[in-house]
Order: sequence, then structure tokens, then C-alpha cells
Amino acid sequence: MPQITVINRSGEETQVEAETGRTLMEVIRDNGFDELLALCGGCCSCATCHVHVDPAFADKLPAMSEDESDLLDSSDHRDETSRLSCQVPVSDDMDGLRVTIAPED
Repeated sequence: MPQITVINRSGEETQVEAETGRTLMEVIRDNGFDELLALCGGCCSCATCHVHVDPAFADKLPAMSEDESDLLDSSDHRDETSRLSCQVPVSDDMDGLRVTIAPED
């Protein structure tokens, strides 16, 4: 099971186990990070699960869809490492990934 480091908005780091096949959003939410709102429950319709991912893992993540990109465009905090965590399925290749919960818009 991959180990992922989640960095909250205060900069505190927590290492969590991430079950493959689940999404990053589910892993983060289910490990008690209440600041990741995930209001739409993973339907790619709200952008409240916005995270910044370690650039070293960019090639291990699925390509961003047009819908995901459009939603991220609504964020003042989008950068080249932005992803909606509901759109990133966990894989074994993600062991060691670091994700930072984006500031709230």
C-alpha cells in the first residue's frame, strides 16, 4: 500500500496509507483532513478538493481532463502542480507522493 504525505494548510505533514484504486480525495478525506471539503463527493463539479502535487510524480498521474482544467481555472491558487484530488486514482507508483491541500478560494 503506497505511503503518501499530506500537508495541511498549516504546513503540518502527516503520512497516510493510501489504498490503491481509491482516489486521493477519498484517502485525504477519510484520514481526517477536514479542510479538504470535497463538497461534490468526487463528481468533478466543484474544485473543493484542490491539491498541489509533488512535481516529481507528474508522470505517474493520469492526464488532466478538460473538465478538471476548467474547474481549476476558477481557483486563485491554481499553479502547474494543481490537481483535483477526486480525479487522481491511487496507484502503487505513488508511494512517497507528497500533496499539499490548496488554500481555500
